Amino acid sequence: MDQFTLNLIVVGATFALYFGIAIWARAGSTAEFYAAGGGVHPVANGMATGADWMSAASFISMAGIIAFGGYDTSAYLMGWTGGYVLLAMLLAPYLRKFGKFTVPEFVGDRFYSGTARVIAVICLLIISITYVIGQMSGVGVAFSRFLEVKASTGLYIGAAVVFAYAVLGGMKGITYTQVAQYVVLIIAYTIPAIFISLNLTGNPIPGLGLFSNATSTGEPLLTTLNGLLADLGFASYTEQHDTTLNMFLFTMSLMIGTAGLPHVIVRFFTVPKVADARSSAGWALVFIALLYLTAPAVGAMARMNLINTIYPNGVSEAPVARADVPDWVDNWEKTGLLKFNDLNGDGLINYTSSKDTNELDVNKDIIVLANPEIAQLPGWVIALVAAGGLAAALSTAAGLLMAISSAVSHDLIKGQLNPGISEKGELMAARVSMAVAIGVATWLGLNPPGFAAQTVALAFGLAASSIFPALMMGIFSKRINSKGAIWGMLAGLTTTIVYIFLHKGWFFVASTASFSDADPLLGSIKSTSFGTIGAIINFGVAYIVSNMTEETPAEVQELVESIRIPKGAGAATGH
Repeated sequence: MDQFTLNLIVVGATFALYFGIAIWARAGSTAEFYAAGGGVHPVANGMATGADWMSAASFISMAGIIAFGGYDTSAYLMGWTGGYVLLAMLLAPYLRKFGKFTVPEFVGDRFYSGTARVIAVICLLIISITYVIGQMSGVGVAFSRFLEVKASTGLYIGAAVVFAYAVLGGMKGITYTQVAQYVVLIIAYTIPAIFISLNLTGNPIPGLGLFSNATSTGEPLLTTLNGLLADLGFASYTEQHDTTLNMFLFTMSLMIGTAGLPHVIVRFFTVPKVADARSSAGWALVFIALLYLTAPAVGAMARMNLINTIYPNGVSEAPVARADVPDWVDNWEKTGLLKFNDLNGDGLINYTSSKDTNELDVNKDIIVLANPEIAQLPGWVIALVAAGGLAAALSTAAGLLMAISSAVSHDLIKGQLNPGISEKGELMAARVSMAVAIGVATWLGLNPPGFAAQTVALAFGLAASSIFPALMMGIFSKRINSKGAIWGMLAGLTTTIVYIFLHKGWFFVASTASFSDADPLLGSIKSTSFGTIGAIINFGVAYIVSNMTEETPAEVQELVESIRIPKGAGAATGH
């Protein structure tokens, strides 16, 4: 059986599973559409949270970023995992105690202001749309190779799939679909990693293989990789090159941004009790760790395999001729995500650090998907990775679209514009708004502002500067009033957006705009790191404005006191 047919069978089977689950778990009420009726088991919710969390950025892009960035990009691992711990400890139980459907609803009630709720909706939409661009981009990358279509065509197919099961099933359908997607993606990620670790080090556990000796040299794998990179003129894989300040701010931005992501927070509204929210957070961390402990090994081993492909006889010898490259190079070159430009006309692929002599351009997002082909693994493993990459991207895209849909239908339409809307009307509004969001995300996904992980990092910065401070102050401070929260969110979000746009040159005309970071505008702080500064601005403005204006009403202070004692889901508000 040829590879294309095998890909179709495996990917088609997983899609059939997702559609079947969506039909079985179709939402029949707003409670089921927004929060799965609040009846999801903690283990199932932990698995669904893992799938929701481990997006295209984690599955497809993160190992690629690590493969080419080395030590500096370990901030992605530290920030994302640390941020989830922060979310589980400081926010999830208290928000479940509050007992409502959405983050903007909490902000509106806690800060006793419809304006605060609308601003929270705006923040949520900006964050979620930015985040979903990376997922849709990842879908296009996966489809373009394994179904042998253009990336844009793959993007359209992925959008149609998400539309089918997310609009139909709502949060209930999405939750149980994500359980299946987690199983698919974690198997697809670990099996190739085990094979590759065995090939390169003889150790079947990738995380341990990373620190084992390479079978080709007898030296530690990372030492061998550093030697290969040094001979080609690349920076050391294990040394720090970024400034300590920027790396710290970037890690913090990812951490507090994680704790402010609406589509992850809403997962804790789907369990019956506060204790279940804590339990599902613990299970989710276990499920997430299975992939995150493997990713550094995947990145390092993929980079080594790439170099060995181009220099099969060692980097001191001539590189491989273009006519003699393995099939995987031809396969990915057809997608446009890998490019060979024979600058000197010698027919050889020169892979070096110099822009003037380097002839190979590799999109970082293809590393994980190409890994099985690079390592010459069986065809069924290649097909499985295709299904896993699509599962990762589609699961998170569905969660983000759910957050967008609920913000528009529940917080804007029912909460502000038409409070008397019927449940049937609200459910229809939710489905229509999700369909519109899918269309917008698809359009933006055609021209993403960077690799999947980079685009997602921008979303984390926006969440860090807007939603996270509002939630923290709403739970742990009685003094912050509505005016403080409103001006804090506006200040944090606005300064972060302006810095990102200035840093990336998006204020200029399209012909001169750049999708890569220019020189930092403030010291060494890049756009992906500014979320921490935005959060500090948010906290500071909220505190100053609150202390210059009236105190928080007594009943709201009592509400805050009640939320802090996480006993009984919904007890704080009677829901």
